[in-house]
Amino acid sequence: MSNPLSISALLLVAPLLAASASDDWPQYNGAAGNRRSAQKLVVPSWSDKAPGTAWRVPTQGGFSSFVVANGRAFSLVTRAGAETCVALDAKTGQELWARELDSVSYDGGGDRGTDDNSGGDGPRSTPSHADGRVYVLDSSLGLYCLDEVAGKVQWMVDLVAKYGGRNIRWQNAASPLIEGAYVFVAGGGEGQSLLAFDRKTGELAWKSGDELMTHATPVAATIHGVRQILFYVQSGVVSVVPETGEELWRFDYPFRVSSAASPVVFEDVVYVSAGYGVGGGAFVISKDGDGFSAANLWHERNGLMNHWSTPVCKDGFLYGMFSFKEYGDGPLECVELATGTVSWSKDGFGPGNVILVGNTLVALSDAGEVVLVEANPVEYEEQARARVLDGKCWSTPAFADGSLFVRSTTEGVRLDLAPAR
Repeated sequence: MSNPLSISALLLVAPLLAASASDDWPQYNGAAGNRRSAQKLVVPSWSDKAPGTAWRVPTQGGFSSFVVANGRAFSLVTRAGAETCVALDAKTGQELWARELDSVSYDGGGDRGTDDNSGGDGPRSTPSHADGRVYVLDSSLGLYCLDEVAGKVQWMVDLVAKYGGRNIRWQNAASPLIEGAYVFVAGGGEGQSLLAFDRKTGELAWKSGDELMTHATPVAATIHGVRQILFYVQSGVVSVVPETGEELWRFDYPFRVSSAASPVVFEDVVYVSAGYGVGGGAFVISKDGDGFSAANLWHERNGLMNHWSTPVCKDGFLYGMFSFKEYGDGPLECVELATGTVSWSKDGFGPGNVILVGNTLVALSDAGEVVLVEANPVEYEEQARARVLDGKCWSTPAFADGSLFVRSTTEGVRLDLAPAR
């Protein structure tokens, strides 16, 4: 068959410009939605000792990640039994405000502490930021818009009460997606399971579909020159027009218990993965006139599983944590997207997360190690490694303005990795 990755490089221009135009990390999957930053970092000489930190603060409970914008870092924690959005001064770590959202009773994560592999309970989603506002989809499917300065609620929509919301086991873990004038979420009821809201007013822009939600955050991508929103739901992947919710294409994919990693889009190929025996797979999107279609490339059943660890793609190769419940031991791997062939594998990471800064992979292991690795598809080339966090790290690193922001179930840290000026 012809090479599925051969498509005009023009389709990559928009996301790359978006990444290079901003030093922020305003959403869970980064400024361009691909877990990549065009910034540069300094590879430190950490040796066997932990690096110095710009700041270290408590982050009580849960697996929310940091997002960073306009000099502030935002995340979700648990305080007094309620999910709480906190804003920190990104430079000093000083808490600027904390906004209590909703009390929640979790149904499956387990609250046995952070030393075992239950991880404990707490918020599982990450805020998003745009134009001076912070957007949160909490565990109970409450969608909030807060102002960035004081955390004042600008608007709030209860998806369960207003749109027949159907939550999932372990409650919501997906983050809201900001794209253009809208904020996109899944989790509504029959005929309104996929939802878009005006991000300024909170008014409904459109609703569509009868899909059951997963824990996966939706992504925006340009495929064959058409901007679209991809929802990874229990039936598979559904792509819609951002402005109307009209379905462009869908690809059926198995679901068991939880699908939590976001889809990864590279040119005209989409990669998805889940645990619980589902495994990873890729499919290619074709366009004929105004119509789209999806065709399977490969599926590794019960293999190449990203439990909740979304890989990053560079030059047709996936880099990420591929394992299922291999806590502390699961590997960081490089996988050829077109075939599913593993190029290299390095054990000892567990279900952490990875992003790409320049040509450097920034991997956060579930045990709190930050590992810097060259994004090289030929071999594993480690550049630096240091233990920086206590607690369970099932969150995603954020890189903004030359600094790395990482957190665990107990603490958050900022590391300065900016080039000398």
